[in-house]
Amino acid sequence: MERHITLPLTEELAKSLHAGDTVYLTGTIYTSRDAGHKRMCEALARGEELPFDPKDATIYYVGPTPAKPGQVIGSAGPTTSGRMDAYAPTMMSVGARGMIGKGARLPEVIEAMKKYNGVYFGAIGGAGALLAKCIKKAELVAYEDLQSEALRRLYVEEMPLVVIIDCEGNNLYEQGRASYLKEHGTKEA
Repeated sequence: MERHITLPLTEELAKSLHAGDTVYLTGTIYTSRDAGHKRMCEALARGEELPFDPKDATIYYVGPTPAKPGQVIGSAGPTTSGRMDAYAPTMMSVGARGMIGKGARLPEVIEAMKKYNGVYFGAIGGAGALLAKCIKKAELVAYEDLQSEALRRLYVEEMPLVVIIDCEGNNLYEQGRASYLKEHGTKEA
């Protein structure tokens, strides 16, 4: 199903999404990768607040390149989501609901998604320049010393994504593999 979604990603909205849905996302998202996630989780462990409100937030796992003159941001393709697997359950426990990246997630992350009604969106790897065209505003929020991995607030319009894992734990990667094996009569190795 094709969906045009305006953020924030509320619990009700998250529950309406299903693995395989094509989504065009509009609204505010945040960027962070493993170094930023590590800092945020360490701050939470110390009882400190995060430098942004995580409630119903969507975090894009990206380390954008510097913007060229006249650009809002440089190339902004997804990074491998597995780098954030150690931190994702903690981030969801404080309200973050959406994650954008590429690649598979660990079972612990999927369990946290089911518990906190999280959604994992897949972005197309290798299409960073095209995805950057959906980014209309970019603002540094925290961790400037991390450079490309700094925490940023982005405003995106019609960012094309696919729901890879929904809040019930349905996983497009697994469904696609099972469908292929069934269609081609191939046995699982």
